[in-house]
Amino acid sequence: MLKRIKQSVDYVNSKTLSQPRIGLILGSGLGNFCRSIQVECELPYESIPHFPQSGIEGHQGALVFGTHRGIPLVVMQGRVHFYEGYSMEDITYPIRVLKHLGIEALLVTNAAGGMNPAFRVGDLMLITDHINMMPNPLIGPNHEALGPRFPDMSKAYDPGLLASCKGIARELAVEVQQGIYVAVSGPTYETPAEYHFFRVIGGDAVGMSTVPEVIIARHMNLRCFAMSVITDLGIPGQLEPITHQMVQEAAAKAEPRMTDLLLQLIERNFRHSA
Repeated sequence: MLKRIKQSVDYVNSKTLSQPRIGLILGSGLGNFCRSIQVECELPYESIPHFPQSGIEGHQGALVFGTHRGIPLVVMQGRVHFYEGYSMEDITYPIRVLKHLGIEALLVTNAAGGMNPAFRVGDLMLITDHINMMPNPLIGPNHEALGPRFPDMSKAYDPGLLASCKGIARELAVEVQQGIYVAVSGPTYETPAEYHFFRVIGGDAVGMSTVPEVIIARHMNLRCFAMSVITDLGIPGQLEPITHQMVQEAAAKAEPRMTDLLLQLIERNFRHSA
């Protein structure tokens, strides 16, 4: 793996002089964040050696390098998913590459189904913890050069970044929820019984991504922050048929608020990295 990572990193470095300090992953319907930063270089995933490519609508599939207020960023416009047939190593490989490009923190977004009765479609949920119902991406041989065999996950989502984002939300008068994200493989949306089960075990929202990426990021000691857009509801009495198009449309409506929070979060917490 280390050889493949080096080949990917060498290719990227041959195309851009950018030295990103922050990495972002944009989920379904959330790919327009890059309109709010100064873009310097864009590399399609298909051009990067060993990079997996998504075929899911709403995931553009490019690494975008740029800055916000002088802070260097790299943005993943779209991700690949376990349900596409990729291995866990494949879907988390981009995080390995971002780490070796120099990032110190990973900010992740996604679209999710809400199970907390207090949630509404369009809400933003700060992820405080997760429940992993997918295969763990660290199963198999451990690469000690990348991280420990048994990484600690007691603070998977950085408390300082969570507190900062809550404060920013209050200042901007942006309402945010917080809760626990349940990661499942998909690609089916949940049955009523599954929604009920995930709620009983402590979940507030459910989705098909994010957790494998966070596990790998924490394996490499990256600070992590994650936010969900609640695009549909799995709540008794409010459960309706859902389509991927509906998820994308709901996420797109919430994207401006999410972008405002992320930009402020970056500016206030990572200016020292510029």
